[in-house]
Amino acid sequence: MAEKNDFIIQTKGLTKEYPFGEATIKAINGIDFALERGEYATIVGPSGSGKTTFLNLIGTIDNPTAGEIFFNGVNLTQMPNKDIRDIRRNKIGFVFQAFNLLEILTTAENIALPMIINGTPTSEREERVYELLEVIGLPDRGDHFPMELSGGQRQRVAIARALANKPELILLDEPTGQLDSNTSREIIDYLMKINEEEGVTLVVVTHEDMIAKEAKRPLTILDGKIYEGILESFLDIKAIEEGTL
Repeated sequence: MAEKNDFIIQTKGLTKEYPFGEATIKAINGIDFALERGEYATIVGPSGSGKTTFLNLIGTIDNPTAGEIFFNGVNLTQMPNKDIRDIRRNKIGFVFQAFNLLEILTTAENIALPMIINGTPTSEREERVYELLEVIGLPDRGDHFPMELSGGQRQRVAIARALANKPELILLDEPTGQLDSNTSREIIDYLMKINEEEGVTLVVVTHEDMIAKEAKRPLTILDGKIYEGILESFLDIKAIEEGTL
């Protein structure tokens, strides 16, 4: 078992509740979880199981109702909002299914945006953009707008943008959801490459078995709880609880 200092993310009793009329829905139900630096984890689960909510919580986009989240051993739930924002800007990258590129900006400008927000000097910013365009295999597309790119190219640009500030952790929510199977394969191969060669920790929410099964650490969220491995049904949960799986 890794020591606490080996964990980039750790949660204790993590809970997220939403009011629903007179009732309360527990989207995340007391999750204890730890993710080591450099891991590549995938999360699967049915719609409404809590996948995106969990991603938003560990990515500091949302706040928990109860429980604790540690980033590199530091308790985020006890930090001022300014310090949490700095971690989100500098240590965590996000990639979404819808790409979320700004159509009025070129490829290079989209990649540079996190660095502009962060106040990175122009020369350093331009060098990093050039480097990332090479990394994603689009060195000649820097002056193209998103509408001039294919779906796979757009997602590669979104990944490059997530890498711009050299984060330690990248969270991806259905990154291949709008892509065909060949392009999905290309994107996943690229993610595996940056995980192996650059040591960036990856957490990928996906509904695709191929992606989930290739991860070093596949996970399943069901009913607001997280389980190791890819579980097919609640029968698998019962088997785990009974010690037969």
